[in-house]
Amino acid sequence: MKVAITHDYLNQYGGAERVLEVMHEIWPDAPVFTIVYNQKKLPEYFKKWNIITTFVQRFPFIKTQYEKYFAIFPVAVEQIDLQGFDIVISISSAWAKGVITTPDVLHISYLLNPMRFAWNEYYSRIRRTRRIIFRMGIRFLLNYIRLWDVISTQRVDHIIAISETIRRRISKYYGRDSEIIYPPCDTDFFVPNPNLKIQDYFLIVSRLKDYKRIDIVVQAFNQIDLPLLIIGEGEARGKLEKHIRPNVQFLGALSDEEIRSYYQRAQALILPGMEDFGIVPVEAQACGTPVIAFKKGGAVETVVEGKTGLFFSSQTKEAVIEVIKKFDRKQFKSDVLRKQALKFSKNNFKQQLKDFVLQKYKSHISV
Repeated sequence: MKVAITHDYLNQYGGAERVLEVMHEIWPDAPVFTIVYNQKKLPEYFKKWNIITTFVQRFPFIKTQYEKYFAIFPVAVEQIDLQGFDIVISISSAWAKGVITTPDVLHISYLLNPMRFAWNEYYSRIRRTRRIIFRMGIRFLLNYIRLWDVISTQRVDHIIAISETIRRRISKYYGRDSEIIYPPCDTDFFVPNPNLKIQDYFLIVSRLKDYKRIDIVVQAFNQIDLPLLIIGEGEARGKLEKHIRPNVQFLGALSDEEIRSYYQRAQALILPGMEDFGIVPVEAQACGTPVIAFKKGGAVETVVEGKTGLFFSSQTKEAVIEVIKKFDRKQFKSDVLRKQALKFSKNNFKQQLKDFVLQKYKSHISV
């Protein structure tokens, strides 16, 4: 079987790129087709891969201002020539699933999320646009993008969703069934360290964006005066830092090794936003650390209430304070937390994905 992988864009190192890494371990000879590639933003070993970009790669400022070109991305992905491959696997939250394949080619899409900016965040994006002429332009442009998005999804033979939350969105927006294979966590790297003493701080590991709702946790800890450490960077940092007390600290972007050490020593990880899946709670549990999470989205599929964490039901500082007061670190056992995380291991992901692809390929060629 000749396999090709398509990916939206390789210009940052996040969850989608970690999925790509593991997928590339399964099919190491597969070329990776992507709209744009910025080598400086990715690990050195990506340079050894066969990464093929679109014509957009030659556009000015594309590596730093790629989002300004999004209207032509449908054209870019449709120019990717996938003739000669037996299987195409797209990792996509927007564009890569829109590649054109012939009927004899099996196309499986690992769908991270339907286009967030065109669906879930459409109205909030409109409200953030103050000038009427720009608001009208965005309305017309995103109408065209949504039409293309739905049409392009019909080209996919089989869809894999990363969580029940995403499975429901796929059904709602695209009218398609999908199967769930959870993203992989490196449970060989994220491990407990019994030699480290549990400290008194609570932890957030996140990109600092408004929708992550880190603001409610900062407000809560300003009031209850317990230590809170926040790892990550993003445009919301400045706004959040204006209202912190000495017990709240921003640590910025840290290495995986440093993050693991903070996981291992924390009272608990706090997840205040609604995540599509959320790999961070799984990493924390793999390190033997319980999770306090908002009871929606992927967290309800990865955290077991009372055994590996606690939930709060509303995104308010009062709800955070209430659950922190109920939290008792002693009720959570490292081996139970670790066992839960192992359900989302890289090995499980690889086996489930290989089995899925092989099964669908056998059915595809027998028709």
